Amino acid sequence: MSETAIYREAIRSALIEAIEKDERVFLVGEDVGRYGGSYAVSKGLLKRFGAERIIDAPLSESAFTGAGIGAAINGMRPIVEIMTVNFSLLALDQIMNNAASLFHMSGGQFNVPLVIRMATGGGKQLGAQHSHSLEGWYAHIPGLKILTPATVQDAYDMIALALRDPNPVLIFENALLYNMKGELDRELKAVEIGKALVHRQGKDISIITYGISLFKALEAAKLLSKEGIDADVIDLRSLRPLDDETIMNSVKKTHRVLIVDEGWKSGSISAEIMARINEQAFYELDAPMARVCSEEVPFPYANHLEQAAIPQSEKIVAAAQKVMEEL
Repeated sequence: MSETAIYREAIRSALIEAIEKDERVFLVGEDVGRYGGSYAVSKGLLKRFGAERIIDAPLSESAFTGAGIGAAINGMRPIVEIMTVNFSLLALDQIMNNAASLFHMSGGQFNVPLVIRMATGGGKQLGAQHSHSLEGWYAHIPGLKILTPATVQDAYDMIALALRDPNPVLIFENALLYNMKGELDRELKAVEIGKALVHRQGKDISIITYGISLFKALEAAKLLSKEGIDADVIDLRSLRPLDDETIMNSVKKTHRVLIVDEGWKSGSISAEIMARINEQAFYELDAPMARVCSEEVPFPYANHLEQAAIPQSEKIVAAAQKVMEEL
């Protein structure tokens, strides 16, 4: 049965269900307990489950991520919350050299069933040290799975999906989505990790995106439809693995491609997607591929500059129009 829920509350519900169902699950991170989480996701959980299941960690991402890895190796199901993706770089050694690598380095003897959640993206005037979208960087690393829930349903479903995976899963939650309302069906079978979803069917151009940019792409598709341009809009949901099949099927239908990515353009996940389309569906293209990414600057604090740096619906419309002009 469907209900209206808020993104952060959907995550909180998923956390509560996971902790209640499995005594091995616990949450650890900065301010997740007494403060209730930097984005209020874990509000009330300390009182409900106690300090052994909701653990306030010291200001050391490397230390508490490493503790999560150790707990995972020893049979627990830790959920590590890192306040923002920028701070995750302080734990990059643990994430890449340990979490992502130990299964392979041990010859398959040690799984690392670790879930790491973090806020990503700009638009809240939090400055350059709190606002970047680095999920595309992590998608470069073998041994990790990278999830980007855009909808309330995915925000809820992906917690359980990640906890069931025997290997490390990173969940990137765009900070502007936490207050978003959407439909949630707790009985609906979750769409598996690695499967993209087509949110809008179209025949003229494929708009491929993820996270908060999904809603900007859908708004752009509405505007484009008034000009007679019919857009396919794909939510990747997962950046590693990528759903090549869904992407290529859309390309074969529309023959034109626009990728929207809040990361920087250079070395981005959008570049990887373009390369895969070039390798697998080049002769289906009727025009050069295009992309809309964040401006190649550290994110500004000033609101008007920050908004100008991020992909917006107007930029998506203009880029799509240009692709459609190509012969």
